[in-house]
Amino acid sequence: MDLSVVIPAYNEERRLGPTLDAVGRHLDATGSRWGSWEILVADDGSTDATRELVTVRRDSRVRLVTGSGSGNRGKGHALRLGVAASRGRRVLVMDADLATPVEELERLEKVLAAGGHAAAIGSRAVPGATLGERQHRMREVLGAAGNLLIRRTTLRGIRDTQCGFKLFDGDKARAAFAASRLNGYAVDVEVLRHFQRAGWPVAEVPVHWSHRPGSKIRPADYPRVLRDLVRLRFPAPKPADVLAAVLFLAMAVTLYSGRVLDPAHRYLTDSLQDQNQWEWFFAVTADNVARLRNPLFTDLQGFPGGVNLMANTTMPGLSVPLTPVTLLFGPAVSLSLVMTLGLAATALAWYRLIVRRLVRQRAAAFAGAALAAFAPPMVSHANAHPNFVVLFMIPLIIDRALRLTTGERVARDGVVLGLMAAYQVFLGEEPLLLTALGLLVFAVSYGIARPDVARAAVRPALNGLAIAAAVCLPLVVYPLAWQFSGPQSYSGIDHGSATGVGNSVRALLSFAERSLVAGDAGRADALSLNPTEQNAFYGWPLVLLAFAVATALWRRPVVRALACTAAAAAVLSLGPRVALPLTGVTVPGPWAALAGLPLFESVIESRVALVCAPALGMLLALAVDRLARARRLGAQYAGLLAVCLALLPLIPAPLKSGPRAPAPAFFTEGAWKAYVRGDETLVPVPLAEPEAAEALHWQTAAGLGFRMPGGYFNGPYGDGDRTGVYGVPLRFTASLLRDVRYTGVVPVIDARARAEAREDLAYWRAGALVLAPQRYEDRLRETVDKLVGRPGKRVAGVWVWDLHQGTHDGS
Repeated sequence: MDLSVVIPAYNEERRLGPTLDAVGRHLDATGSRWGSWEILVADDGSTDATRELVTVRRDSRVRLVTGSGSGNRGKGHALRLGVAASRGRRVLVMDADLATPVEELERLEKVLAAGGHAAAIGSRAVPGATLGERQHRMREVLGAAGNLLIRRTTLRGIRDTQCGFKLFDGDKARAAFAASRLNGYAVDVEVLRHFQRAGWPVAEVPVHWSHRPGSKIRPADYPRVLRDLVRLRFPAPKPADVLAAVLFLAMAVTLYSGRVLDPAHRYLTDSLQDQNQWEWFFAVTADNVARLRNPLFTDLQGFPGGVNLMANTTMPGLSVPLTPVTLLFGPAVSLSLVMTLGLAATALAWYRLIVRRLVRQRAAAFAGAALAAFAPPMVSHANAHPNFVVLFMIPLIIDRALRLTTGERVARDGVVLGLMAAYQVFLGEEPLLLTALGLLVFAVSYGIARPDVARAAVRPALNGLAIAAAVCLPLVVYPLAWQFSGPQSYSGIDHGSATGVGNSVRALLSFAERSLVAGDAGRADALSLNPTEQNAFYGWPLVLLAFAVATALWRRPVVRALACTAAAAAVLSLGPRVALPLTGVTVPGPWAALAGLPLFESVIESRVALVCAPALGMLLALAVDRLARARRLGAQYAGLLAVCLALLPLIPAPLKSGPRAPAPAFFTEGAWKAYVRGDETLVPVPLAEPEAAEALHWQTAAGLGFRMPGGYFNGPYGDGDRTGVYGVPLRFTASLLRDVRYTGVVPVIDARARAEAREDLAYWRAGALVLAPQRYEDRLRETVDKLVGRPGKRVAGVWVWDLHQGTHDGS
């Protein structure tokens, strides 16, 4: 069949007859180029004589197409039926009102016959188009607005999608309409979008068009079209994608099963003091927002210096919008929600990136995303560092950066990338820095593998990055200025090792402490800073698998780039000095060139190994996808078995948790209020510090009603030294009490010690000292008794020394 003409019809008994006559005459006319043709009237539940008008015709080339069921379902449904029944080499879709004369068909066919296009669509909006009788002015305005909206949001490059006169390559039309899902008037947009995505060129051809009375478009159809455009722009997820999201959430809930059901009364034991710190961050942010205070600073701990909150990763991108949750349910609930849902969202974001960029096989993408989000170093950080767990923006940033390289929509993608980067700054700057480092290595590696692609991508990428920077910087310049130059800002930070805190080669090849089947806490502790910084531990089976995948698929440029990215990140994570295995020899590492640079100076270099997780996850996805398409079952089964054996030791056990010690009634019942006047502080005995920050929990339990010296945060070493440290420099009294906490030895308290204590308490503006039940409680109480010059008083479960009674020396 040379041509199929498909006409959707709903109650068209008045207009359809003359249209069928006109189309038939034209196609039969002398000189017509159409040898064999058919007209298919796709009825959409007509209630008048439309069907009979077609069936009584004696011309077998005019056929009626109807679907099962009854009722009017829409133009899209009718066209889907009609095009599916067509047999033509060309398919013309036209309206029953003949608003565009059938003679315009020759213009469209001429374009298709010239080659290079898969569809030629009639247009009223391109030069050369002519208009006869015009429609109502309001409909013209709504139509123009609709076309503008379509071009801006859904279908770029086509100025008139709704003209009812379109000629398609037959096979491609049948494929596109079969893939369509919309039943309304937006089906034209959906089909043309299918053509664009498939790379089938579409040409707009100017035609003559006249308004015809009897239009079936009603006012209610306009919002329906808008609804369908939203559905096109944000299509419903596939069942496999929904299943992946559910499984990721189940995995996150299982990992946090020890805390997720009762976050206020459970504590992640491997988080050390970080859970106390992060709950305090969420609480103080919510308090600042609720009281309209500066969200970048507080003096509630570290008094009188205070805390530069922007210089501490408080995640205002989530802690600020979660203020209502924090105020209503407490910071423990907010933190639990952020870490559990954030981890699942991160896995889903990696899954989406892998599906869009690497593989279509959903099981392969799931395996890769699961490794990227639940790799051993990610599980280690899941104990205490939400800024390294909640990374859902990172895959989105990577995808948007890759879009820039195509040279399409550079301005728009640059703006979006800038907004994304700005938001990530308020979630975590260090992950953004590591992402930029990983992307740079990937880009260089891919450029070496495909120099032709790199040359074409450089200019649009640089232009887009410049636009992104222009958008991002104004949004973050003030917070960053506050972070690096504001009160209590610092430069660099001392991580406690002069030789760096990089990984060892053994750490990269060993198994993590939380491995369900191969965990060894002793070995992991010996190879890492602490349980929250086990930043490698990918295991030798996964390393061997990655090497095998890279070798087998080395011809693919993306595999080379991913392998180089993972290898470079692993080597950089070894730190500035690398110990060669089994030799006792130490050599300079590549990180030495970066360690002293701005921003990099504060990075714990072992964390660079986190970049390996998504790179290895993507290599895994490519391998599983390749195995799924393998022709030999033996090779397929052997490969999948190797994958399972490599991943088995990486399956994490749920994070360890235990009951949380309740805050003393002195804080929860408000007894503290009698001892604090004006801007005075409560001084915990000993002061809160990074190794023992339970006092932060007491402060949040008291509704942040009092200030206190000491604490657990990052700040400068002192007034003249801006080197970053954890906590605050210890004054005499703080150091003395700390020694008693860890040794149980009561020091000699003389007049000089009491004088130093008076000076410290005045510096802290102390209203009272408070000793809660703890190890060496009696000896701490004896020490404070001697320092203050009188015994403390037992109040609501704690010992209190009210500094408003007499003088500090007891006279």
